[in-house]
Amino acid sequence: MKALLASQLIASLVVSTGAIELTTADWEEKTAGKTVFVKFFAPWCGHCKGMKPAWDKLMKNWNKGERAKTTLIADVDCTAETGKPLCDRIGVQGFPTIKWGDASSLEDYEGGRDYDALKKFAKESLKPLCSPMNLDLCDDEKKKIITEFQAMPAEELQTKIDEKKAEIKTAEETFEAEVKKLQDTYSKLQKEKEETVAGVKKSGLGLMQAVQAHAKKYAEKKEEL
Repeated sequence: MKALLASQLIASLVVSTGAIELTTADWEEKTAGKTVFVKFFAPWCGHCKGMKPAWDKLMKNWNKGERAKTTLIADVDCTAETGKPLCDRIGVQGFPTIKWGDASSLEDYEGGRDYDALKKFAKESLKPLCSPMNLDLCDDEKKKIITEFQAMPAEELQTKIDEKKAEIKTAEETFEAEVKKLQDTYSKLQKEKEETVAGVKKSGLGLMQAVQAHAKKYAEKKEEL
């Protein structure tokens, strides 16, 4: 009985503070038709702990009133059994990962992680977006595209989605491969530079400079006499 009361108290506190932790089970229900801003985290992650106060404050100040009807700021614990399948499905690879937009087509958030930066982004970006659930927000061109996609057989639509994801994956792999080449070239040039500098110093540069300095001092003393 005490345990039940304690869990109810914790739940009520979470609701009253505006903090919302989504799970695989309630993701669809709680994000339906909303523009979301979600932090996928692990409790042991240092960066997650560092930004927790700012994120909790943002949830508390945002998830209320009229805004709560069309937008949502929330957490997902990727280490919990209730959240891990969702994180795997979305493709979370590091912590914290912050994403925003339509829940079915999330985009990476790359901005600052202090409260002011998060608040500024939320005010500018968390608005109802054009989607199959919000057709009234779509222009004629997007309505036409949505209608065409809705008319496609499920298998054909999935094939097109897979093709687009494959394009993104190819672009990412190409980028990573080219960056590695640049890193290898940098390492090679760095090594060559260090070897050249060491060779020049070893060839007598230091002694040359010492002789030159000694000669200058001797000349200055001679002038004084």
